[in-house]
Amino acid sequence: MALWKETTAQNEQKTTASEPVEKIAPEPAPAATPVNPMPMRKENVTVSKDRQDSVFGHGVTIEGKMEGDGDVRIAGKFKGDIHIKGSLNIEKGARVTAKVNAEAVTIEGEIEGTVIATAQVKLLESGQVIGDLKAKTLTVAAGSRMRGNVEFGWSESESAKVANLRPVETGKNASAV
Repeated sequence: MALWKETTAQNEQKTTASEPVEKIAPEPAPAATPVNPMPMRKENVTVSKDRQDSVFGHGVTIEGKMEGDGDVRIAGKFKGDIHIKGSLNIEKGARVTAKVNAEAVTIEGEIEGTVIATAQVKLLESGQVIGDLKAKTLTVAAGSRMRGNVEFGWSESESAKVANLRPVETGKNASAV
């Protein structure tokens, strides 16, 4: 591959003094196309350009509190609290025991605890939830599993009205709702 334009035999011949000499400038090299050895997984979730992604890979175990504005992808184990303004993806094979508060949550692995999403929760085929779930929208795939209470589709004001209508437990013989 040549990085400059090759000259022709005409231009290489000597010219007489009356003929002007025409110089040929080299052509710029074509821009190199970057090669991505690991193709990125395409998601249907819109992510703002200023958000940062955090990935906790398979084999990683973390215990504590997670807070932030970015998106988080967990493939390992996590125990604690998660409060993020972005989306949370729990990969297949991941195990999370936490109270989760996020914009959107996609569950392919296992989660035990309370999940609150301001936008949506996607419970995919391999996903499992043990605990309560609250979201604006909920998508449940065939084959997924859940044990707990679910609340979705309600506005904040409607949710508060429903909570006020529930009977309050008093004493040992209180009935379950």
